[in-house]
Amino acid sequence: MNCTKYKNKKIHTIRYAVQVLFFFLIFYMTIIGIWKGVLVLAIFGMTIFLGRFFCGWICPFGLYMDTITGLRNLLKRPHWPLPQKLNQTLHKTRYVIALVILVIVLLSFILGSATIFDLPNFIWLRPPFVPFTFFLEPLQPFILPWKPPFGALFEINGAYFTYPYVGEIMIYLQKSRFVLPIAYIFTTATLVVSFKVRRFWCRFCPTGISLSIINRFKPLRALPLLSLNKDTQKCTKCGICKRVCPVQVTEIYENKTGKIRTSMCILCLRCVEMCPQKNCLSLKFTNKTLYKNYNQ
Repeated sequence: MNCTKYKNKKIHTIRYAVQVLFFFLIFYMTIIGIWKGVLVLAIFGMTIFLGRFFCGWICPFGLYMDTITGLRNLLKRPHWPLPQKLNQTLHKTRYVIALVILVIVLLSFILGSATIFDLPNFIWLRPPFVPFTFFLEPLQPFILPWKPPFGALFEINGAYFTYPYVGEIMIYLQKSRFVLPIAYIFTTATLVVSFKVRRFWCRFCPTGISLSIINRFKPLRALPLLSLNKDTQKCTKCGICKRVCPVQVTEIYENKTGKIRTSMCILCLRCVEMCPQKNCLSLKFTNKTLYKNYNQ
């Protein structure tokens, strides 16, 4: 079955427009200042109820990668699918990275370098909560009208250009004479790899950890409220959902129970709009259908 025959970009276009809107909103928040700790809680609170909606529709770093993918499509270059085992392993590493960040903060309290009186510092992610700023790095605008305290990649006429995680590199490696070359290497490497591998960074981004694992507990199985659903009787196993998924989720293809609970899905809805079987895939909020495919 020819995938291009069912090509549909309505949701793809809407999602990109929403990403651009949030890019400017987040840029504005950067200018006026915002409680960083509250922002971290808001992002992770969102994953409890909406899954990885933040990753697919809001994250600025995701916008950068989607833009690179659009450029690759314009140049008619093929993407590189990762081996499935490697892909699944990379998805799991985001939990390890998040755990390491949490342990670093907790050790400050366990070892006595921080006390309960330091808890208010969480609001601005000041010591001992500085490692939590790593969770906010995907929100980093690539251009700022002032010089960031951690430094920038370069400056043009008062505009400072940076990139997600460059701040972390410059903060933790500031005493190294190689800090700027490392920042450039990281930026170049992620851009080059993202050109060939769709949504490469999403696979191990700690900000994108999904808390949907809590639905393994019976009282919490209704979470997250936003989810993909599949009518298994209408599925013809054409495999299009696997091929179009930017993070190579296979559970949609393999699912036999209806509700898709994988923590890998970023809810970009590409599988829904490309599915050739009418009403086979849908996006639901609790039991209410928000969107379903209308092909055929």
